[in-house]
Amino acid sequence: MLKLNFSEEVQAARDAGLPLVALESTIITHGLPQPRNLEVAQQAEQQVRDLGAVPATIAVLGGALQIGLSRQQLEQLSKATGVWKLSRADLAVAISQGVTGATTVAATMIAAHLAGISVFATGGIGGVHRGAELDFDVSADLEELAKTPVIVVSAGAKAILDLPKTLEVLETKGVPVIGYQINELPAFWSRESGLNAPLRLDTAGEIAAAFQMRCSLGIEGGQLIANPVPQEMEIPASIISPAIDTAIRAAQEQGIKGKEATPFLLSEVLKATDGRSLETNVALLLNNCRLAAEIAKALV
Repeated sequence: MLKLNFSEEVQAARDAGLPLVALESTIITHGLPQPRNLEVAQQAEQQVRDLGAVPATIAVLGGALQIGLSRQQLEQLSKATGVWKLSRADLAVAISQGVTGATTVAATMIAAHLAGISVFATGGIGGVHRGAELDFDVSADLEELAKTPVIVVSAGAKAILDLPKTLEVLETKGVPVIGYQINELPAFWSRESGLNAPLRLDTAGEIAAAFQMRCSLGIEGGQLIANPVPQEMEIPASIISPAIDTAIRAAQEQGIKGKEATPFLLSEVLKATDGRSLETNVALLLNNCRLAAEIAKALV
């Protein structure tokens, strides 16, 4: 029987009817090096608090689905080794086997929905990988967005992906892709992708109202909010694209695919940009936390 473990902070927020924002945990275990991973996780949580909402970082700890982490649990997870990277396919196995795992976008959406949390802030979603027409490498995040009623605030899909194909799949699955105060989709590190945003909304209240109407209509799935990285922190496509191309060639040469592809590519881009991509990644995550908190407040 599944039991959700709520942190004291999250349980108190639930009891008081306060707005909650879900946060994923793979950025802690697979996305950032120590000790920066803990620093950024704490910054993300604090951004949510500063805007008047309550953060709920989600992970599986020793087989327990944890909604919100204590300071000690966050520190322990940041130093843990052998942590599973959990998506829809392996979330149930990890819980039943009593292991420790970090949740991706898809798994975080599932857990957030179970916990009654409707807003989730992340950096960028997964999508259709380049060359997917040959190996069918498509992230489960897209399917989850089509199934699970959670608002996902991101800076678009990760720029290492095939963005036009990712957008096409989202449209085919009926996922509302909403540009926040922009007409063009952001491309993670860059504010522009050359792709038009199918929809545009300019306030957190409008986003909340659209989500509530979607639920009232009985339409399954969530909303993807494309929130561009702050202008002063962006890396223009002309600079980041060559680094991405080089990283993709390296992955192909080394036969790196599946779950290992994204961490490898991000690491290669980090080296190619002398660390600049990491700082932009942190900036866009914190920016998404701020918007997610505003949406959560509007929903309440």
